[in-house]
Amino acid sequence: MGKAVGIDLGTTNSVVAAIDAGQPWVIPDEEGELMLPSCVGLGTQGNLLVGRDALRQYAAAPERTVKSIKRQMGTDHKTTLGEKEYLPQEISAIILKTLKQRAETALGEEVSQAVVTVPAYFTDSQRQATKEAGEIAGFEVLQVLNEPTAAALTYDFRTEETEKILVYDLGGGTFDVSIVEITGDVTEVLASHGNNRLGGDDFDLRLQRYLVDRFRQTHNTALPEDAVTEARLLRAAEQAKMSLSEHAFTTVREPFLVSQGKTALHLEIEIARKPLKI
Repeated sequence: MGKAVGIDLGTTNSVVAAIDAGQPWVIPDEEGELMLPSCVGLGTQGNLLVGRDALRQYAAAPERTVKSIKRQMGTDHKTTLGEKEYLPQEISAIILKTLKQRAETALGEEVSQAVVTVPAYFTDSQRQATKEAGEIAGFEVLQVLNEPTAAALTYDFRTEETEKILVYDLGGGTFDVSIVEITGDVTEVLASHGNNRLGGDDFDLRLQRYLVDRFRQTHNTALPEDAVTEARLLRAAEQAKMSLSEHAFTTVREPFLVSQGKTALHLEIEIARKPLKI
């Protein structure tokens, strides 16, 4: 029987972890990266791209790149890459298989079992699709575990006295809050609430719309509604969001978005961390 690992199959990024001497540790790839972007794409030569390589081509080739597939789990949504159509669990399985290979390389042995985490408010169909994705990737899925519960299980400060903690889980596509009671080694979830359509992706989309409005106000012209322009602005919005986590202001620069006669129009604006009027 192969070794078991824990996997967080995220909307934006995914990770795989193992237990060593009773302590969990995240398994890096060969370059030392802990997180794998949850992104799958088709390269120019028809080769399959996973993770950072797929994400790099997103702005230039959104029609050949799949992001945030977790939001489609449990549905019949189909994604076309090349001449093949994929269900959400099949795209997720490509991500999971990459994590499986990463774990086997690092651990030097077969990895055949996994515990996969999901948002607390995932439906039965979403949970089943997640389990199917793991099985397609070659795992025996031991358990589909709620993300707040998984976080509470790794909580270090444990005493024999009963304590209640609040687990706040804001991810790329979902937002969960759970109240958990811990007594020694016993962890019990008392209550959970969440929103499966609220996360970093939604913040990016709101900021992207703000950038579109600012461009129109600055140049008195609308941006073309094509996939490449939208992907470029979505990437710029995500980068601005991350920059504002550390800085009070950031500047967004996207050159050559549209031509007006012989003049190329660019986007260059400063954004403050304070709330925007969108």
